[in-house]
Amino acid sequence: MVTKEQVMEALKNVYDPEIGVSVVDLGLIYDVKVEDEKVYVKMTLTTIGCPLALVIPRQVEDAIRKLGVKDVEVELTFDPPWNPSMMSEELRKRFGFE
Repeated sequence: MVTKEQVMEALKNVYDPEIGVSVVDLGLIYDVKVEDEKVYVKMTLTTIGCPLALVIPRQVEDAIRKLGVKDVEVELTFDPPWNPSMMSEELRKRFGFE
């Protein structure tokens, strides 16, 4: 069985192609739960109208499946809406939000 930490590490390899930064560092991953053989991810995107709304959640699911998990559920939410304060400290500095 995988751990939450392993899932988060795998998700660091999923990048927002428009920005070139991982979904973890962007703060798009709101929650990860590992229960028995199932992984549940609650995530968001930077905007409701994101043109990659079908692509990025699928990439998240694929990254988790590569860990050997067969049962993956990715929930996309916009509550709360994403904002730059959700990014990692390093990214906020890089993009001038500090």
